[in-house]
Amino acid sequence: MIYVVTNRKLVAKGSLCDRLEKALQYGAKNIILREKDLKYHELYKLAHKVKVITERYNARLIVNGSLRVAEEIDAYAYHTGFESFMRQEKINIKTGVSVHSLEEAIEAEKNGAAYLLCGNVYETACKPGVKGKGLNYIRKIVTKVTVPVIAIGGISEKNARDVIKAGAKGLAIMSSAMDEPLIVEKIIKEI
Repeated sequence: MIYVVTNRKLVAKGSLCDRLEKALQYGAKNIILREKDLKYHELYKLAHKVKVITERYNARLIVNGSLRVAEEIDAYAYHTGFESFMRQEKINIKTGVSVHSLEEAIEAEKNGAAYLLCGNVYETACKPGVKGKGLNYIRKIVTKVTVPVIAIGGISEKNARDVIKAGAKGLAIMSSAMDEPLIVEKIIKEI
């Protein structure tokens, strides 16, 4: 299953909504709306537009960083980082958590995470200078948790099959999807 993580600043041609619609046409099933710099009203408006698009393709919208927006637009899930997740009170919406170690993955699952976004698996332009954790990182996590593990970081059609074989239940892509949504179809064909 492909998760497209948004970053409107990486869209060179067209609009973010155009890119997301194309990614959904090419087979993406999940959109993680991750626009950290937007204030509540701006994020709400964008989330509403994106939700109309995801519903058209029977896909899931996950709102990153704003529980309020996620709840108000009735998103499929809310996504947050590990530290924020560990500080929050119990909430009534599925929550995905970004983790960067086996210990974080285990703790997040214990505290109710619905899925884990684990990365970065490979080196990526989104995190210059940060070495990829590799496939063993994914293998270790999937043997210790029962919730779905979604791999992120440098995922491409060249390595997607290996990441799935390592145990990931899904693949998340950002910069490549914002640049050329056709990458979604290429990855799906490889897995």
